[in-house]
Amino acid sequence: MKTHLEAWGLNGLLWCFSKLPPAFASTLGGMIARSLGRFLPSSHNAMVNLQRAFPSMSKEERQAIIYNCWENLGRTFAEFPHLARLPAHPDNGPGWHVLNDYILHHARAQQRPIIFFSGHLGNWELMPLIVARYGLTFSPFYRAPNNPLVDRLLCQLRRNIVNQPVPFFPKGKQGALEAIRHLAKGGHLGVLGDQKMNDGIEVSFFGHPTMTAPATAALALRFNALIITGRVWRDGPARLTLEVCSCLDPHMMVPPSSSRQEKIHHLTQHLNDQLESWITERPSDWLWLHRRWEKKYYR
Repeated sequence: MKTHLEAWGLNGLLWCFSKLPPAFASTLGGMIARSLGRFLPSSHNAMVNLQRAFPSMSKEERQAIIYNCWENLGRTFAEFPHLARLPAHPDNGPGWHVLNDYILHHARAQQRPIIFFSGHLGNWELMPLIVARYGLTFSPFYRAPNNPLVDRLLCQLRRNIVNQPVPFFPKGKQGALEAIRHLAKGGHLGVLGDQKMNDGIEVSFFGHPTMTAPATAALALRFNALIITGRVWRDGPARLTLEVCSCLDPHMMVPPSSSRQEKIHHLTQHLNDQLESWITERPSDWLWLHRRWEKKYYR
């Protein structure tokens, strides 16, 4: 019963936001999340993360970032049912823009598998829609919600956004096997690589060792796939920009004499450094609520 109630509640909220104008829905969702989020336990995780990432920052500055983080999360949720209908390159108001889209054209011309790498920045749900418009539809490698009905609902909404029946690969052994088969057939994959993975590899993040998923690097090396990095930021209510940052050829970035594990470590560190630079530039854009480091720091 609980799983059904959660799914019905989520569906009801999304339906309500879908009936509002996109900009108003975004603003309302942001206000609600900003008001309630500060009282939730995840705000403690965010404060710990900020203390480790920016030790010289004042408590007031960190608190302001946490409030903005919750607001961005609320906006992202409320914009979810509107994404498929947002116009491209509007002069003003809701819609989306793309910076450096020549990178997408160049990557498509190479006819190689592509792994799109990003993090929970701005409205991260926008990237699949945009790259699909460029003929580069990808399948997300994602952490599935514990509630299978919620998982099914969100996956279907994401398929509706890109308007294609793309497969989704939940993190875990079975999902990894399916992702491997997908890349082997020349498909594209999407990875949000900013969460802790206990059985990953240790690399540095904001000067601290952290366990990180090596899947992007390992799969790119195995299948000779390009890695496109990009982030989404917010210009206003339901007004978003995707910055395509780089197109990496993994075999060109590592010394050929390195072992496979050394290559994976090097590439994973490079991607972590990219995430760190994005977050440092616009700290309120990132979802600070996850436990990024070991549990002992969050007690």
